[in-house]
Amino acid sequence: MNIHQLLQQKFKAALIAIGAPEDAPTPVSRSTRVEFGEYQFNGAMALAKVLRQKPREIAENIVAAIELDDVVEKLEIAGPGFINIHLKNQWLATALDTVAQSARLGIEPESAQTVVVDYSSPNLAKEMHVGHLRTTIIGDVVVNTLEFLGHKVIRQNHMGDWGTQFGMLLAHLSDKLKASEVAATALSDLEDFYREAKVRFDNEQGFADRAREYVVKLQGGDTHCLELWQLFIDVSINHSEEVYKKLKVNLQRSDIHGESAYNDDLANVLRELQAKHIAVESQGAQVVFIDELADKEGNPAVYIVQKSGGGYLYSTTDLAAIRYRSTVLKADRTLIFTDARQALHFKQTEIVARKAGFIQADESYQHCPFGMMLGKDGKPFKTRTGGTVKLADLLDEAIERAALLIAQRDADLTVQEREEIAAKIGIGAVKYADLSRNRTTDYMFDWDTMLSFEGNTAPYLQYAYTRVQSIFRKAGLDATNFNAPISIEAPQEKALAVKLLQYVDALNQVSVEATPHVLCNYIYELASLFMSFYEACPILKDGVAEQTKLSRLMLAAITARTLKSGLELLGIETMEKMG
Repeated sequence: MNIHQLLQQKFKAALIAIGAPEDAPTPVSRSTRVEFGEYQFNGAMALAKVLRQKPREIAENIVAAIELDDVVEKLEIAGPGFINIHLKNQWLATALDTVAQSARLGIEPESAQTVVVDYSSPNLAKEMHVGHLRTTIIGDVVVNTLEFLGHKVIRQNHMGDWGTQFGMLLAHLSDKLKASEVAATALSDLEDFYREAKVRFDNEQGFADRAREYVVKLQGGDTHCLELWQLFIDVSINHSEEVYKKLKVNLQRSDIHGESAYNDDLANVLRELQAKHIAVESQGAQVVFIDELADKEGNPAVYIVQKSGGGYLYSTTDLAAIRYRSTVLKADRTLIFTDARQALHFKQTEIVARKAGFIQADESYQHCPFGMMLGKDGKPFKTRTGGTVKLADLLDEAIERAALLIAQRDADLTVQEREEIAAKIGIGAVKYADLSRNRTTDYMFDWDTMLSFEGNTAPYLQYAYTRVQSIFRKAGLDATNFNAPISIEAPQEKALAVKLLQYVDALNQVSVEATPHVLCNYIYELASLFMSFYEACPILKDGVAEQTKLSRLMLAAITARTLKSGLELLGIETMEKMG
């Protein structure tokens, strides 16, 4: 049941009934203070000029015309024309009964779109580092949410598996294999291997020339070079798959569509741009001049699609990717998750693609930028020696720190339970600390804050879920199969009921805006309201009437299901007990 949509529909009908234009907005919003009800309608003032009436008079006419008797306890006009909406307890109870009987918490699938989501995208021949965390987990939450809402989602892991750096790497690997090293041993640490190759490229006489020869051979389809290249691909993907598994991220090998997949189409892309007079020659290179992004002096932005030496760039590959996703994958919408430094590139790419007809006029193309992960010093997160932090090492440390915290608690757990809970808490803490921040901003990485059992953290939310499970264990009942009629009387019960019915609003916002922090905020607010409800409304204490007890247990059961659902969409695991 979507309260917000219901109220908007009713107010739209009332506006038309009083003579307002059909396109008049219906600004229904949540109230900021409980004494003003649960929702407010703030559209009367905007209609004053159109209807030539005072806002308060318009508000009175709306209240007289609207049909909400079964939903609303009272509508009160405040100030110059605000309408405060107080929902009926009985209507909330009935709506929650519907949610309780639904396997999907009452959320109906939307009209399905085909949505292509480009995320994670590590560079092969290197291990994933902390810079890949945000794109990977933010993208995954949006994918999970879109799928939950009924859309067809096509994951595209646009891995960097092509380019000039592979010449250097292939030359180095070839030498190691000639020296009788086994490929798996030579590539056991991709970071060390890359550094060794780079040192040779910068300092060893003749090596750079050999590396360039390998690039030509690779791009020309040389069998030996392609075999060596495939070794890098396999080892790199294995590293990535281990990280994805640990992160509980839903990316498979079949989702990989790397830069190399577009290699054969780059010349075609260039020819089309030239034929349509979009790309022109400039100083030997093929360039698109973008007037829409001209500087203050009127000089257009320069977007290079082929270098003077004949080589292609990321821009060419990204244009080929756009065309593939539009024409082959039939995307209605494309979302791309990269850091904010690439925002201009993707803006330019979209403009060029639309000019070239590589993307349909009604097709949505969204670059979803994100900020950086910073250390406590406010600088990009690094190791103590200033090196890049491997993502696998970060996750292992999170689990170790969580295990130490659990060991300090008075927990009646087996060794296996401790290990499983430590993994769920540690990984969940790292993910939630990131996801709970607005993706467009930088955030500071702090172990102590993210692993705390208090405040807006994953451990607090995981604990809130286990708190509900402990209530049902104490009552000798199964929360997953529990069913009882709901009656709402106390204000804490009403506040919890309203929040439970707002789950769909949070998911819809994540779907539209690609902002996981909205879902994080919702789950945290829900958990906090449950704690307030639990303290104010006894459930299993002596003297609580049986009907009241069953109703409150039902509220607790729906809360647990909603917390679990939300955390699952965030890729965070729950547990039945934590101690």
